[in-house]
Amino acid sequence: MTEASPWRLCVAPMMEWTTSPCRIFHRLLAPHARLYTEMVHANAAIHGDRARLLGFDPSEHPVALQLGGSEPDLLAQAARIGEDFGYDEINLNCGCPSERVQSGAFGACLMREPGLVADCVAAMRAAVGIPVTVKCRIGVDDQDEDANLLDFVERVHGAGCEVFLVHARKAWLKGLSPKENREIPPLNYERVRRLRKEFPQLTLVLNGGLASRAAVAEVIPDFDGVMLGRAAYHEPYLLAELERDLFDSDYTLPERAELLRALRPHMEARLARGESITHFTRHLLGLYQGRPGARRFRRLLSENAHRPGTGFELIERAIAAVE
Repeated sequence: MTEASPWRLCVAPMMEWTTSPCRIFHRLLAPHARLYTEMVHANAAIHGDRARLLGFDPSEHPVALQLGGSEPDLLAQAARIGEDFGYDEINLNCGCPSERVQSGAFGACLMREPGLVADCVAAMRAAVGIPVTVKCRIGVDDQDEDANLLDFVERVHGAGCEVFLVHARKAWLKGLSPKENREIPPLNYERVRRLRKEFPQLTLVLNGGLASRAAVAEVIPDFDGVMLGRAAYHEPYLLAELERDLFDSDYTLPERAELLRALRPHMEARLARGESITHFTRHLLGLYQGRPGARRFRRLLSENAHRPGTGFELIERAIAAVE
């Protein structure tokens, strides 16, 4: 494998989706992808059930903890906790537009407060020895995409942030749901390309609308990496294809049944703790997307995984139904 940016292929943090079982599965698909947790608020990391909120399997490395918040001291404390847990990166959420996040004055709201974000980054960098990165939008509401984004990146970079993961859409804080904010504001890759020219020293990762190998191939020459969101979740085998495209042309694409059987020890460990197999199966539904038998596979898992006592034999039945 040729030397590549550690951020060359990333899977976006997604609430209720990029859980530890999901990341274990994605790691099997793409050995070199950088994986991100769901967003964890700094207060939750400090005061909550850390084992549940922050625990992860060693196979997930490299894995980043995404934090939400806007208080430098609390974020620094939470970042230190994340580093102690073994995370490879701390990422600050400056892009989520949900009303809950807005009411807490963090997420995409922070695009309006570059000075505060710079203070947060500086505090976290002083607290940890791992990279502190920022995931942001190109702006919010009626901000000037050029002037405001330039000011934001300049000030946050001045505080020591070297890696920006940029969702190439504005966020509309009023009038659009989080789902609509992922689809309605137009993509503006050119704005992020200009950012690349304005800050050639940065590691710049493009996020937004990248749902195919062709889409990734078109933009990857201009950036240090790409970040996939829903596409990686709904069509996970795309990650294996991108592992080959972006890291190693000799990478042997894994058989889907082989991937599922590799999950067995992870599933059985959770079953032994009294957990439901649905913690895993809900992330597997798109594995056969576009292939014969995909609907049978999804139906078998969806209709049976929640039944009490269901174990790995359901996965074998689903494999047999497709293979």
